[in-house]
This record gives sequence, C-alpha cells and structure tokens, in this order.
Amino acid sequence: MLEPVSNIETIIAAKPVSAISKGRIVIDDVSIVFGKGKTENRAVEKTHLTIEPGEFVCILGPSGCGKSTLLNTVAGFIQPTTGRVMIDDDVVTAPGPDRGMVFQQYSLFPWKTVLENVAFGPRLAKHSDTEAVRTANSFLGMVGLSAFANRYPEELSGGMKQRVGIARALANYPSVLLMDEPFGALDAQTRVMMQENLLKIWAQFRNTVLFITHDVDEAIFLADRVLVMSASPGRIIADITVSLERPRDVEIATEEEFIAIKKRCIDAIRAETLKAFEQQNLN
Repeated sequence: MLEPVSNIETIIAAKPVSAISKGRIVIDDVSIVFGKGKTENRAVEKTHLTIEPGEFVCILGPSGCGKSTLLNTVAGFIQPTTGRVMIDDDVVTAPGPDRGMVFQQYSLFPWKTVLENVAFGPRLAKHSDTEAVRTANSFLGMVGLSAFANRYPEELSGGMKQRVGIARALANYPSVLLMDEPFGALDAQTRVMMQENLLKIWAQFRNTVLFITHDVDEAIFLADRVLVMSASPGRIIADITVSLERPRDVEIATEEEFIAIKKRCIDAIRAETLKAFEQQNLN
C-alpha cells in the first residue's frame, strides 16, 4: 500500500493554478484511417466526445475497436484523418507537457534510477537539477516509493514500476492524464491496490483522466463515466454515467447500482464482440 503522504499539501500548492481548472478534451468528428485501397483500415469513425476538466472517464470495447488509437490521438502520437482533437481549445498536433501518459508496458528508462526516471520530465522542461530532484522526490513520496529512489527498474515489481510510471506522468503537473490499460499486466491483488491508489491520487489532483481498459469492473470502480466503443470501425455507442458515491472501496462492487451498470456495459460489449466475430468470418 501507499505510504502516508506527508507532503501532499506542498505538491498541490506547487501545482500551477491554471492546470487545476484546465483539462477539457474535445474530440470533434474524428476519423482515423490507416492504409489505402485494399489495405485500408478504418480504426475510428466520426467520433464526437467532450470530457470536462477533472472528469475520470474510462473507455471499454471489444479488442481492435480503436480504443488505444483514439487515446494516442489525444496524446498527439497519431493525427486524425479527419476532424480534430482539442485540449482547452488548442488543437492537438503533437505530444505536449499538458498530457501525461501511462502505458501498459512500463516504458521506464532501464539505465536510469527510479529518481532519475521521475526527474526526466521536469529536466526536459528546463527546470534546474535541484528543482527536478525535489519534484521527483515529492512524487515518489506520494506513490510510496521514497525508499526505492536509487534503485533501477529491473529491481522493482510490476506494481512498483507502474507507480513510478504514474509519478513520472504527474511530475510535469499535466492537466490531462492518459492511461492505456496501465494495470492490465498486474496480478489481481496488485491491480485492486493500484486502482485504489490511483483514485487517492486523482482525488488530490483532479486531473482529467482518460483511461483505457478491458475490465468492466475496473472501469465502473474508477470512472465518472464509462464509454463503450463499437466493433471496428470504432465509435462511441454508449455513454454511461457512474454516480456511485466517492470515495470508493472494493465492496462497492456488491451494490445494486454497480451491478446494473455492469450489466449495461457487458450487454453492449457482447453485442459488439459478436459483430466483430461476424465481420472476421465474412472476411
């Protein structure tokens, strides 16, 4: 579990005021097409979505429906074929410090210590070495890894690596946090712990979070809204509000509202998965 966060007030106080009220994501009529002619793959088609600052939104859908492709477009790694993505009214054309990214694969620099991995972003942003190290130490304290600052990634468990990834993503105080199945490779017990810890961090920072997952229970436990995407080409076919009270713990999964939302999600995903199988058989 996370160590007590004694310096969270300092971290929040250091966060730029502008970032607290920012993080509005607008996906405006976005289509994403790869290839041409016989090799054309329409990954995402005519998708519209608005996420307000501070919202926690999860995206579900069958494999290959374009969830990660859409997330990478918000990150700036992929440009839409048509339409546009905006963060706070600015069109996304490339990755930027206003968006932190956490991947399923830990993507840490193996030759850098834990501290240096987290300090990398602030250094890239031209902060002084002293300030970068101070920021890195603060965030490592927040995710309960102060004692591992001088270790290397190969010396950490999977859950610890992902906590470093979250600390690194937050070290530039992004208004948007993008997470692509970040807990998918973890065992069940560690995954639940990471979900609870992520909610504690989000409750303090209130970044806008866009989170991709295949796990229905995970999506409902974390999110304010759960979006379900169709089979390829992907588009949003359901936008489900999760009004379960916060803070949440694992026992919330037994509540009637949780179970009802889960049924809606499973029914929608099952229908789209069957469509995907039918398309594959036709091809």
